[in-house]
Amino acid sequence: MPLDCSPQFHMIELDETTSTNSFLADYRPACGSELTLVTAEYQSAGRGQKGNTWESARSMNLLFSLAIQPESLPAGCVFLLSEMMALSIRDALATFLGKELTAAPAVGVKWPNDIYVGDSKIAGILIENDLRGGLVGRCIIGCGVNINQEFFESDAPNPISLRQLLGHEVERSFVLDAIIMNFRRYYSALHADLASRGRDSEVPPLHEAYRRALYRGTGFYPYIDTSSSEQFSAEIADVEPTGHLLLRDSQGNLRRYAFKEVSFVLG
Repeated sequence: MPLDCSPQFHMIELDETTSTNSFLADYRPACGSELTLVTAEYQSAGRGQKGNTWESARSMNLLFSLAIQPESLPAGCVFLLSEMMALSIRDALATFLGKELTAAPAVGVKWPNDIYVGDSKIAGILIENDLRGGLVGRCIIGCGVNINQEFFESDAPNPISLRQLLGHEVERSFVLDAIIMNFRRYYSALHADLASRGRDSEVPPLHEAYRRALYRGTGFYPYIDTSSSEQFSAEIADVEPTGHLLLRDSQGNLRRYAFKEVSFVLG
């Protein structure tokens, strides 16, 4: 099924832009599409989390953003949109790796929404939300997925690409198709779940799938509290529907963190 076959979906392909998120921030679709996808061959000012840049050689990887203008999605579902894209990328990459590698490394979601293969980062997500009252007015989800780049020049500690994992070039459009098809499936399932169970129902199945997909989801690992620089050992106890991470340290204490308040110790 082609990506742009639905009147609710609009796709734009760019050769170059500052960043796909910035492009969509200023763009308003004339047709009022609920989902607008923009891709780019190159970003001159690609952005990552924590104010970092996102390195991507021209025409080597996937650089795209998806703008969502839902009709009546509760503001409390904002983190579910993040989980949705993380799972969509994770599922697509796991399928590509599983088809070619008999002993494919695990693909997981590093809280809140980086995608890891083993202990290496293959994709990052940057989300910008516009909340209006109790509803999501607009959400822009920017994604970078390492597909065919073999050499990385930035100081990112652990990048990896599909080409490095598989040993050959990968058709980027196939990966993008899989990611967006996954997202649209999750998005439709979320609306169906909200309609059938109500907005104040228990944790939706999507959130449970996200928890199961977490990188380092079981076992104790080192973390750093960024406010105090304290290093401690903990296991993931839960991720709240708001996106807050609950860690249980080695003394049995629960610690609650928002994004940027705690860091994984890697390597």
